[in-house]
Amino acid sequence: MSEPEPTITPAPRYRERAAFGYDGIPVAVACAVLTLGGAALALLPILGAPVLLVPVGVVLALVGAVPALGLTMVAPNQAQVVQFFGRYVGTIRTDGLRWVNPFTVRNSVSTRIRNHETSVMKVNDAAGSPIEIAAVVVWQVQDTARASFEVDDFVEFVSIQTEAAVRRIAGEYPYDAHGEDTELSLRDSADVITEKLAKEVADRVEAAGVAIVECRFTHLAYAPEIAHAMLQRQQAGAMIAARQQIVEGAVGMVDRALARLSDEEVVELDEERKAAMVSNLLVVLCSDRPASPVVNTGTLYQ
Repeated sequence: MSEPEPTITPAPRYRERAAFGYDGIPVAVACAVLTLGGAALALLPILGAPVLLVPVGVVLALVGAVPALGLTMVAPNQAQVVQFFGRYVGTIRTDGLRWVNPFTVRNSVSTRIRNHETSVMKVNDAAGSPIEIAAVVVWQVQDTARASFEVDDFVEFVSIQTEAAVRRIAGEYPYDAHGEDTELSLRDSADVITEKLAKEVADRVEAAGVAIVECRFTHLAYAPEIAHAMLQRQQAGAMIAARQQIVEGAVGMVDRALARLSDEEVVELDEERKAAMVSNLLVVLCSDRPASPVVNTGTLYQ
């Protein structure tokens, strides 16, 4: 089977980098002190203080309030993508309270591990037989810059590309190898094929900064219109295999029986009687019904 052509995707223009920022707790304390202090100064004239303290207090409150706009909370396994006037300036991954430029825009991107299970799709396998197939993909955002700016919606992008990859992989292999050990099949070689599926999906979603953790088939069956015919074929194959094993065992038993009779000189049989005994023993051993014994009251030759 020829190797599939690689999926061609545009080269990414953005790469994740760390955003410039500080620990937010000292900044929050300083902003709170300045804001509260400025508000107190602005209210002192009510108690008889000079009126000039009002503009001073307002300025101090603004000096404390404006930097506070740069405080941002980062939850565990979350990232904040920072933009300054529309330009990407970096990503904050350190969890806790952080401070960045207050004039930037921050967008939250989850970096938690996620699952996506495709719907049950009807496709044709390599032999042209209609089958039903579904898969689950475990994935995680690895590059927040590409996930935010390279694609419109990275969650939907992963969903669509996963279904496309499942359809492509399912069309390259037959559902069943039908006893051919050298041929890969969806039913008998699921581990090998899911590895190929994981690579196929990873290549497709790399542009979105997504890493594939694992891929597994969750549903695999013949389509209902041919399921009965294929079941009969599998049953016939299983019956043939069972018969072959029964015949091989019966031949061995007959061979050992004749050899033991000859070695222990229990009875001497000519070639014709040996052939008759072999025939009778094979009928008894290979029959799928209980044998009915017949007592011979005459001689061995009658």
